[in-house]
Amino acid sequence: MGVLMSRRQTVERVQKVSLAVSAFKDGLREQPSTRRRAEAGTTRQGTLEQEVQEGEEEALAGPSQPEESSASKAAWERLRDGRGVEPEEFERANRFTPPAFIRPKRELHDDEPPDISLEQREQIQNDEMCEICEVWTAESLFPCRICHRVYHDGCLRRMGYLQKDSAVEVTETAHTETGWSCYYCDNLNLLLTEEEMYSLMETLRNCKIIPESCLTLDDFLHYKHQVHKQQFERTMPEAQEEQAALQFNALDPDKKGHIEWQDFLSHESIQLLQKIRPQNALLRLLTPKERERARAAFLALDQDNDGFIGEGECRQARHTWFRKHQKEMLSCNISISHVGPISEGSPASSRNGKSPEKILPATKQEETRSIDWLGFLRENVAYILAARPNSAALHLQPLA
Repeated sequence: MGVLMSRRQTVERVQKVSLAVSAFKDGLREQPSTRRRAEAGTTRQGTLEQEVQEGEEEALAGPSQPEESSASKAAWERLRDGRGVEPEEFERANRFTPPAFIRPKRELHDDEPPDISLEQREQIQNDEMCEICEVWTAESLFPCRICHRVYHDGCLRRMGYLQKDSAVEVTETAHTETGWSCYYCDNLNLLLTEEEMYSLMETLRNCKIIPESCLTLDDFLHYKHQVHKQQFERTMPEAQEEQAALQFNALDPDKKGHIEWQDFLSHESIQLLQKIRPQNALLRLLTPKERERARAAFLALDQDNDGFIGEGECRQARHTWFRKHQKEMLSCNISISHVGPISEGSPASSRNGKSPEKILPATKQEETRSIDWLGFLRENVAYILAARPNSAALHLQPLA
């Protein structure tokens, strides 16, 4: 218990200091004219004309602007913190203090090729104690399918990360091959560094995207058009617009007509990682569990054990990373232990309305290029990372 209290007190102390600093900075930002008048009175360098001009500017701003800017600022701060929940929302009875998310930093050797052997299997070992309360209770712990952390369902509820619907999913899938992602791995936005996050926030601001809001197909396409025009200074081609529409459908598996904010944020985060970081740096983000799953998929495809697979098999394997729900796994022929031809009734075969006979010649043509183990990892790493969230949405739609 001593360890638990020490850890909680440390987190609470850090968050209280952060809140105090943020409040102080916000106060300085929201009252610029008051501070300037105070400095002018002290140094006796202010003029009446300046005070009148400042008063006119404040009058033009209107009385409702402080409230709107405060709400917008809070939303952008939660976005910056990686969907962080405000600590004061958890200061109630029977609640734990949420963790303070720390964004990663790039290392000097990140761009160098990592040493990931195909023959040498990795030892997968979960933590023995709950990540939240640091107590061991054997079978009552739920492991994350991505990282080494384990949790109590009660601790997750008290943290606010486990609601009624998700509680059933955790209890049913945590100990199965499907698995469950913890709140660290479920949030792809936490993979971004501070610099990358500020770049994404600037893009969203320029495109007038409102944080924590749902996006319709028109909103999503309009955003994609604006981003393309800002980056290339020309209109987005029709082919890319069609691909963006397919991506929207992949992010809206329940056909609600809109995509949730967290799914949109995860999609944009993985897109940004693909643009900014080289593939070697992305490979270093993979956890031992993800590398083992990729190793099993490659060995299943390499029937002759020569260390190479065809390009068509590599492309088919991209769909395996998104088999996160038992219902989908039962309706699809692709699995970790066997990556065979796509069945006619599987989602991949019906995506473009093409029959297996029509795509077969293209698949044979792809077989002419052989891909080794590291090439397989590089071409699939973005899809492996995109499959981390528990959401049924496909945050990175595999190309046809």
